[in-house]
Amino acid sequence: MVEDMTAALHPGGGFNPPVPTGRGGPDYGRFIDAVRDLQDHARAVDAPDDVITEAADLLERASALLAPYDADEWTTPSGRRTDLPMRGNILSIPNETEVGEDGRLRGWARFRRYHLGRNGAVHGGLIAHLFDSVLGKTSFVLTGGPYQRTAYLHVNYRKIVPIETELQVEAGVVRTEGRKIYVDIRLSDGDDLLADGEGLFVLLKPGQP
Repeated sequence: MVEDMTAALHPGGGFNPPVPTGRGGPDYGRFIDAVRDLQDHARAVDAPDDVITEAADLLERASALLAPYDADEWTTPSGRRTDLPMRGNILSIPNETEVGEDGRLRGWARFRRYHLGRNGAVHGGLIAHLFDSVLGKTSFVLTGGPYQRTAYLHVNYRKIVPIETELQVEAGVVRTEGRKIYVDIRLSDGDDLLADGEGLFVLLKPGQP
């Protein structure tokens, strides 16, 4: 009933945060992992023509199997499976953070082969993507303001960010001014600072999408 009500709300009428769900069943996490693995293979594979042809046939059949069940963002389990890493959202860069004793979020992030730019380095836009996601969580968790949007994001690229390496990420709130939440973030590989940044998130007014 709750999910039906959520799906009925128009996204233009407010922020409409995702409602947790168990839809997709016990294999939804395995499904998401399989999609991620497929993305990695698609980025890396150098297979014979007949293998590519067979894989394309399989993918087209899988796509046709799923197509009748496409749903809007309020109904699909993607982004709403709170029991799964990153809520089962394949768009997210794999990461996990929690609040440390110093009041900052700390944890790890790992870019996959799919996120490769060139010469072993992560694509710069995906570093910004990670920062936006982690800083959004930071501003929400540390201030308790659930409805907010990114107003500004600046990234300093210090060193090459490697793929397939568990990296350290930390972020915190610098200050708040009314509806404005100023945050900062660092991405490191041991003692090496790879990238850092700062952002501004703004709490939404009632009814803002």
